[in-house]
Amino acid sequence: MATDVSVEIADTALAAEARPLVERLTADAVAGKLAAQDATLWGTDAEPEASIRLSWTTLAESSRPLLAEIDALRAELHAEGLDRVVLAGMGGSSLAPEVITGTAGVPLTVLDTTDPSQVADALAGDLDRTVLVVSSKSGTTVETDSHRRIFEKAFSQNGIDPVTRIIVVTDPGSPMETASREAGYRKVFTADPNVGGRYSALTAFGLVPAGLAGADIAALLDDAGSAFKAVSLDSPENPAVVLAAAIGAAHDRGAEKLVFADTGSGIAGFGDWVEQLIAESTGKNGTGVLPVVVESPDAPGFVDAGADATTVAVGPGVDTARISTDGPLGGQLLLWEFATAIAGRLLGINPFDQPDVEAAKKAARALLDGPAGGPAATPAVVDGSIEVHTSGEWASAGVGNVTEALRAFLATAPTSGYLAIQAYLDRLDDASAAVLRTELARRTGLQTTFGWGPRFLHSTGQYHKGGHQNGLFLQITGNSEGDLEVPERPYTLAGLQRAQALGDGQVLADHGRPVLRLHLTDRAAGLVELVKAVQNLHQGGRA
Repeated sequence: MATDVSVEIADTALAAEARPLVERLTADAVAGKLAAQDATLWGTDAEPEASIRLSWTTLAESSRPLLAEIDALRAELHAEGLDRVVLAGMGGSSLAPEVITGTAGVPLTVLDTTDPSQVADALAGDLDRTVLVVSSKSGTTVETDSHRRIFEKAFSQNGIDPVTRIIVVTDPGSPMETASREAGYRKVFTADPNVGGRYSALTAFGLVPAGLAGADIAALLDDAGSAFKAVSLDSPENPAVVLAAAIGAAHDRGAEKLVFADTGSGIAGFGDWVEQLIAESTGKNGTGVLPVVVESPDAPGFVDAGADATTVAVGPGVDTARISTDGPLGGQLLLWEFATAIAGRLLGINPFDQPDVEAAKKAARALLDGPAGGPAATPAVVDGSIEVHTSGEWASAGVGNVTEALRAFLATAPTSGYLAIQAYLDRLDDASAAVLRTELARRTGLQTTFGWGPRFLHSTGQYHKGGHQNGLFLQITGNSEGDLEVPERPYTLAGLQRAQALGDGQVLADHGRPVLRLHLTDRAAGLVELVKAVQNLHQGGRA
């Protein structure tokens, strides 16, 4: 594969609409100014935030001193027989390391969940060989703090001194840095504070866990450095400028969704990383671009994309892709970061803030004050292993079973709306839930996203509240066979998971969006029943 990144706009009409934007961006020297970290590019309101969020543009060079430090620590750990890396992190602290290690084919256990069974599975691994990387930019991420507490107790109970097994990545001056140094944890890495989480793939947040797991992070930086030469040029051939202009032109014509399919890029899970970057950067002030990650270029939503969506091939172009981007992982990371920041200028928004993320966290915290993650909820109906919980006018007529509830719920979809499936489950043991995206997209004709809760709250959650208000939200929750106490905290993981689901649902409903929650009293049986209920919806068109 060529070292340099490339962008192709196969849709000739879109390319023609994008051309004036390319010329304007080039004339304004936007790419060069971005590379030089000019904070004025997004207007005076955005300037204070942008001025402390632009160090990501030159990370291909500024992160190089980290390499020797990471290599030395990995060698030290391996000499002690410590070769199993578990990463506790959310959003930008987990998505990039997962893509980097997945692409490199090296093992990394990622904990970006509050599901007790998924955390229990990670605990059941060989603790004698395990190091825990605790990664949080703010140093206050509730999920990550919970994981640290649980693992610290498990290490101690197994006769292992926790301080020898915990490695921390955080911003300098964060509460986590202070507490970690006081605790004497094995190593504390501080990342560049002038980089936001979703732009942090090439900082310590991406490089430390990936490097400790065995990925070639030096090559990753090499590829990003090569791409920097292309994306920083003030030229109409600049691939990031071309890509940003195409995104802006598509949005102007009403295609506010980008549908991503991998077409043989060699990159594992790129869509999950770029989903956060685009959704959280652009989804605010009632506008933005919604990323929709699908299973393949033959999947519903891609092969049948309508006027509200632009299809993007990650890898070589295919007939159904209007845009394709190709190149190695390091180059693609930088390409999409530059393009997203430039697209923010075209959309008239600040690509570096996330004003609506805190709302769901606040609602969850309030619910945690009650027992079991909030007050008991009475279902509108119980259908087999599924409790149906409804709210809003769409359900006022009552529903008799899951299929009827889904039909009434989906009937609320506006023209060019979207459906977001939010599964607060175990993304390993309950992985079959992901088939719901395909099934519902095929039957409704709606662009349909699928996110595991609560990880999507650190990703597309910003867009859901701040972006185009044309979404409807299907929450799936489930009983846990077991639960885990969070040491020195008044809640369990199951209680936290429930509070996060109900809190976000409450915020979405307060925004006037339709929310349907289906609670599985038996996860395995409930998922089978739910798929059957979806299959009972009318084929084609909206259910």
